[in-house]
Amino acid sequence: MERKFPLLSSPLTVGRLTLRNRIMSAPTTFPEPDAECHMTEDMARFYELRAKGGAAVVTVSEAMTHESGLSHGRHIMPLNPYSLGPLTQTARAIKRHGAVANIELSHGGRYAGRAIIDPSNSAPVHFGPVDELLSNGTQVRAMSQEMIREIVDSFGQAAAVIKQAGFEMVLIHAGHGWLIHQFLSPAVNRRQDEYGGSTEGRCRLLLEIIDSVRAAVGPGFPIEVRMSGDEYAPGGCDIEETIRIAEIIDEKIDLFHISTGNHETTLFRTHPSLYLPRGCNVRYAEAVKKHVKHPVVAIGAIDSPEMIEDILESGKADMVAMARGLLCDPEFPNKAIQGRDDEIVHCIRCFACLSERRMTQTRICSINPIYGMEKDYLSRQGIPAEAPKKVLVAGGGPAGMTAAITAARQGHQVILCEKTGHLGGALRYERNVPLKEDLYDFVRVKALAMEKAGVEVRLNTPVTPELAEAEGPDVLVVAVGAKPIVPPLPGVDGSNVDQACHVSEDDFTCGHRVVILGGGLVGCETAMHLTGLGHEVTIVEMRDQLAPDSYLYQGKSLREELERLKIRSCTGITGREITADGLKGADREGKECFFPADTVLLACGMRSETAQVEALRDGAPQVMIIGDCYRPGNMRQATFQGYYQALDI
Repeated sequence: MERKFPLLSSPLTVGRLTLRNRIMSAPTTFPEPDAECHMTEDMARFYELRAKGGAAVVTVSEAMTHESGLSHGRHIMPLNPYSLGPLTQTARAIKRHGAVANIELSHGGRYAGRAIIDPSNSAPVHFGPVDELLSNGTQVRAMSQEMIREIVDSFGQAAAVIKQAGFEMVLIHAGHGWLIHQFLSPAVNRRQDEYGGSTEGRCRLLLEIIDSVRAAVGPGFPIEVRMSGDEYAPGGCDIEETIRIAEIIDEKIDLFHISTGNHETTLFRTHPSLYLPRGCNVRYAEAVKKHVKHPVVAIGAIDSPEMIEDILESGKADMVAMARGLLCDPEFPNKAIQGRDDEIVHCIRCFACLSERRMTQTRICSINPIYGMEKDYLSRQGIPAEAPKKVLVAGGGPAGMTAAITAARQGHQVILCEKTGHLGGALRYERNVPLKEDLYDFVRVKALAMEKAGVEVRLNTPVTPELAEAEGPDVLVVAVGAKPIVPPLPGVDGSNVDQACHVSEDDFTCGHRVVILGGGLVGCETAMHLTGLGHEVTIVEMRDQLAPDSYLYQGKSLREELERLKIRSCTGITGREITADGLKGADREGKECFFPADTVLLACGMRSETAQVEALRDGAPQVMIIGDCYRPGNMRQATFQGYYQALDI
């Protein structure tokens, strides 16, 4: 058959292996290893699902080769006693689905999260290329040549274990600001011995580690090296220096993996935020590829088969790696290769996954409720409901659609009724907003999924007690959403006042000067959108910080973007009155202020449709209330409630 994306679907030879396509599952950590740093069954299932989804290579993330290198949280430690069995089980779980099992070996260096006791003075220290005191007060001790040899040997010893466990590739992490990158960087590595100075000297540690790993795994076993194309630091590795390093190691390795930045200061470049173009880091892979003979992998917010095909066709890279894109939809490769790309659920780059790990030591995804529950998901596959039921879903927003799809796939007869003429609920507010095109696309993907799952969809059909009684469902899922809050302010009904969520409407108009009352996520992103259209925007927020309810890294990236765009914001201000000329407010001390505006937009949150909920509480023997009508929340809450409550039917 003729493939829609022939290059994406084509094999690639790396070392002695032939990879089945050009998509790699990038190193992604979840769940955490156990207390002894051994892999768990949950971890095996997590990586297995990426293999089952069609990725050619599935890379296990951040295995540390030495106790001095644990960079954050718990890590896989291949050299720990009894690590071999769990590693073997994970490699088998990946390989049983036809993917190549790969593992990343790393060391945190000066950013290691665990200090080691210095025998000379019994003080806890970290180790790196040079003696230094970091800005956070961390004492870093320069690695002696003896310790360097110990680290080099540990990489080889770890590689021997992972080969014994059945892994078929190894990735050496030489980027993102960790140990090897610290040695490569002229901004960090100020050593005067053979491990510093020239590019060749700064490469010595990496070359010795490659040699150590090669001696352990033998010829033909693919060695991949991950590098940062640019570390974005004065005097650090830029793309020209990265190319020189790549040329030096080219003869010794089999695959280049070109990322960018470092974890310490450029998180939103290494993991491109919503406010950067998709594929913004591909240029680094393209630059390196022109100077090396071995294949090159590109990474960085690559999230469509069309983009991958273009990267391959234009010769910018030989393969792509995906992390967040495969968290949202592990089936991405299969869907692309089989011509079902219209079913792909695209990452919305909300940083829920990274933020949750920092906040709770777990991971979540806003639009994939299976993430973090892969073991449970795989155990449920193919098991239909014991007693199929008739399910009526009231509301076609993200919660209602997710519930309908999940219930239908369990074998239930599902009818979804939406009172308006379109699906999407609150996601309708994201249409025509370029920043949110991937989030709005969720509506189309879920509508298609409902069709394929056999859900009967009725638009322009509100669910009333009478309709519920006439249909006689066994289960009624109430997902009728919420409506925007209108604060009780004088002048709120003026002709110059509108809801921020209406910005996406085709007939929306506003004046040049806009004041947005409410600095949550909706208010801030509306401000960005209007600023991009040429409006002069001011955000007024009563709390002390903008978007405090957003995910940790989502909020940080958003506030950085607001600053870059020079959007004016005033926090700690409560709106008092809207006039024809703007918004009157007051600070916490009662001092009055005024914000001139042609248009005042309200972004004051949402209120549940409680009246509809109360009317439907007795609409079926089993009634479930989910989504914003249960409690106004975010996409994650909507999809999680829709998915897991539907499993309870």
